Amino acid sequence: MDIDLSINTDLVRGMLTQFIRSEITRTGLMHAVLGISGGIDSALVAYLAVDALGAENVLGVRMPYKTSSQDSLDHAQMVIDQLNLPSLTIPITEMADGLIDKFPEMSNMRKGNIMARCRMISLYDQSEAFKGLVIGTGNKTEILLGYSTLYGDSAHALNPIGDLYKAQVRQLSRAIGVPTAIIDKAPSADLWAGQTDEQELGFTYEQADRLLFLLVDQRYSPEECVEAGFSQNFVETVVKRIRRNHFKRVMPPIAKIGSRTVGYDFLYIRDWGT
Repeated sequence: MDIDLSINTDLVRGMLTQFIRSEITRTGLMHAVLGISGGIDSALVAYLAVDALGAENVLGVRMPYKTSSQDSLDHAQMVIDQLNLPSLTIPITEMADGLIDKFPEMSNMRKGNIMARCRMISLYDQSEAFKGLVIGTGNKTEILLGYSTLYGDSAHALNPIGDLYKAQVRQLSRAIGVPTAIIDKAPSADLWAGQTDEQELGFTYEQADRLLFLLVDQRYSPEECVEAGFSQNFVETVVKRIRRNHFKRVMPPIAKIGSRTVGYDFLYIRDWGT
């Protein structure tokens, strides 16, 4: 089945640039803070943020752990240098190992979650110091699959690329000038040596994008996706991930007691009163 995920890159670039500018300046601020990992998602967001605010108003932060690859650090620095960003490098090894070392049998998953949350602590500290909002760098594929750490890389004030599938992130990155070396390398959260996203997920982003587009954007049922040519096991795996990780995509539910409960009856839009 032919599934077209292509976007009008000029139009989308303009929309996302305006989104960043509007969402930050409406708070009275003019600055943004983002972690630059050396991967495509954070690189694209950095380019968009510079479009929106100017390089001098975007702080790029590298946050290596002792197992982080030199390749990731070099690619992050490449983005910082090309965009002429003010930047910081904040190693998180000592911070993370304060907890990790207390549990010698800790799994890689637990370690990775601790690293992600240490990085978000660092970004929010710089948010206050730099007087800017933290910009998220998670794409639509990751958000739907729950491939993120709650209160880690999923924590931010705004996310310009959260409605772009990974394939669309690649398309826009090529159009906007993200270095080819970053676009073409295997995606990795770089939480432990040798980790890649697709190895951990058990399928490729290309496969996930096509199926998610049918399930979410086209409202196909799982059965219709199987009829469209996807294996039943793959469809069931993806649907299970979407359902199981829904809690990561919403505010924590509140037990309803009163007549006007936040999130249920008290539903004013975010900028109510402004």
